[in-house]
Amino acid sequence: MARRIRDWVRGVARRARSDNGMTTSEYAVGTIAACAFAAVLYKVVTSQPVMSALQSLLKEALDAKF
Repeated sequence: MARRIRDWVRGVARRARSDNGMTTSEYAVGTIAACAFAAVLYKVVTSQPVMSALQSLLKEALDAKF
């Protein structure tokens, strides 16, 4: 009987120490961080100074003489 209780306690302790749900939460935090970065990048790229710089860069690239 004592061995059954000891085995049960060890099993409970082993399950309590496991990191089974850890990867899911890490993916969730990583996804949220990636979405936040994408939102900031979108705001920067669509701002007027950056749009003007990109348009002038493209215009110069397309008007290049060979």
